[in-house]
Amino acid sequence: MSDRLAEMEAFINDAGWALAVREPIQGDASTRSYQRLRLDGRNAVLMNAPRGEEGAGEPFGATVEERRAIGYNALARLAGPNMEAFLVIAEQLRIRGFSAPEIIHADVEGGFALLEDFGSGVYAQVVGADPSREAELYEAAVDVLAEIYRSSIPGHAGWDRFDWRIRDYDEAALLAETDLFLDYYAPDAGNPISAAARADFYNRWREAFKTLGEHAPGLALRDFHAENLFWLPQRKGTSRVGLIDFQDALFAHPSYDLSSLLEDIRRDVSEDLFEPLKRRFCCAAFIDDEDDFNAAYAVQSAQRATKLLGFPVRADVDFGKPQYRALLPRVRRHLQRGLSHPACADLRGWFEEYCPNALEGES
Repeated sequence: MSDRLAEMEAFINDAGWALAVREPIQGDASTRSYQRLRLDGRNAVLMNAPRGEEGAGEPFGATVEERRAIGYNALARLAGPNMEAFLVIAEQLRIRGFSAPEIIHADVEGGFALLEDFGSGVYAQVVGADPSREAELYEAAVDVLAEIYRSSIPGHAGWDRFDWRIRDYDEAALLAETDLFLDYYAPDAGNPISAAARADFYNRWREAFKTLGEHAPGLALRDFHAENLFWLPQRKGTSRVGLIDFQDALFAHPSYDLSSLLEDIRRDVSEDLFEPLKRRFCCAAFIDDEDDFNAAYAVQSAQRATKLLGFPVRADVDFGKPQYRALLPRVRRHLQRGLSHPACADLRGWFEEYCPNALEGES
C-alpha cells in the first residue's frame, strides 16, 4: 500500500467510515479525485486533493512579480493545493442558504475532505435525459448567480481553525489566463506569436477590460457549468441548485459565471435561452444598464474563450489528455460570439491578423 493510500485509509477510519462501500466518481481535469462512500444508508463523497500535486498558490499580499515568479497558479489566483479555500467558501455559501456541500470531516494538511453527497442529479445528465427541463434548471441556476451577486460575502473568513482570503480577479490574473492561448493554442495552430504581437495583445485586452469596471464585483465561483451543478428538487428556492468546485472563487465582474453557464465548453445551451437568461440575470441582480452589461459580458466571454482555447492543447501537450481537443470547435464558436460585439472590435482585429484559425468555426 502506498503512503497516500495509507493516509486515505487513516482519514476514512478517523471519520468513522472505515466500513463504507466505495466507488469512484468521475472527476474533473484537476489533480483531485473523488469516491462515493456508502455506509448504513448514508452517502458521502471523499475528496482526495494531495497538496504536493499542484503548483503553489498566491501568498496573500504578494506582488504581481512575486506571483509570476511562483508560477501560474499564483499569477492566475487559483487556490492550488490550499484546501482551506474550498472549506471556507463552502461555509460562506452554506450560511447564506446556498447548497454547498456540508463538510462532514476534513484534514486540511493531509488534503482530504468528506463531503455531503448531492447524488446523481448532475445538470448535464438531467437535461440530457429530458431536454424539456433545460429552461427550468437554467433559470434556477441564473437565480442562484444573481442571489450570490447580491450577497455580502467577506473577503476574509474562516472555517474551524483555518482561514482564507478571497482575492480579486485582477488584470494580472485575467491576462495570465490568456497566456494559455498564446503559449499553447496559437503555436499548435501554426501561428507562433512574436514578442511585439504579444505586447499588442495585452494592450488591447487592457483597454477592453475597462468595460468590467462598470459594475460592482461579486463572488464568481469560477467553474459554474452543467457538470458542476446538481438539481435538488426536494429543496426550496435557490437551495435547489447544488454547488461544487468553487475553491478558485474570486471577486469578479458578475458576467463571469453567467458566461461560464451559458457558454459551456462541454454542452450547447439552447440558443433561444441565451438572451432571456441574460435578461433574467440582470433583472434579478438589479442591473439596469443592459447595454453596459452586454459589453462587459462580451469582453468577459471572449477572455474565457481565449483561455479555454489554450486549455485543451495544454491538457494534451503537458498532461497527455488529447480527448479535451474535442472541445475546441465549441470554444471557437464562443470566442466568435464574444468578439462580434463592438466592445471587442480591436481584439477581433488582433485575432484576424495573428491567429485567424481561432475564428474559423469548426476547423
